[in-house]
Amino acid sequence: MGIDPGTVVMGYGLVKCTGDKLTLIEMGVLRLPAATDGYERLQRIHQKVHELIGRFGPEDFAIEAPFFGKNVQSMLKLGRAQGVAIATAIQAGIPVTEYSPKKVKQSITGNGNSEKEQVWKMLQRILDLEKEISAYDASDALAVAVCHYFQHKTQDLLLEATGSKTGKTKGKKAGSWEAFISQNPGKVKSR
Repeated sequence: MGIDPGTVVMGYGLVKCTGDKLTLIEMGVLRLPAATDGYERLQRIHQKVHELIGRFGPEDFAIEAPFFGKNVQSMLKLGRAQGVAIATAIQAGIPVTEYSPKKVKQSITGNGNSEKEQVWKMLQRILDLEKEISAYDASDALAVAVCHYFQHKTQDLLLEATGSKTGKTKGKKAGSWEAFISQNPGKVKSR
């Protein structure tokens, strides 16, 4: 499940991963009226994320990190919206991963500075979609979900290449240098 957090529009996208095949389950937006109280909007975000989790039972939750802008108030509001979505996933016991907008774009198009239209066109190819997009917030969220899939696929290939089947190394984070060193002591030279 991917989320593009927002205080006026929140995008969401869900994909199903079957081997190397990705299929769109659902994508859309939650529109939050600007005139609505800020706390009520946060409640609606919680309700929508909770409803999506209950309906689809995602195994992973990926969210786009807010980019740093000059308007501090907007950043605080966006951070709250993101926090509510993350807390809802954590409460449901779903692992959460955060990706920068640049990382998401780079993962989908190969260019971290791609425009939203380019990202959508690549998503159409990746997921074999013909329909047009009604809101880029939805495709941004879908891109986060697909980015998460690609990141896990890459991590699984790396773990397979290093000979780790579970990715766990006695409390060390899979894919970390510590894990690599403990798995490959013969490849490390002391100075």
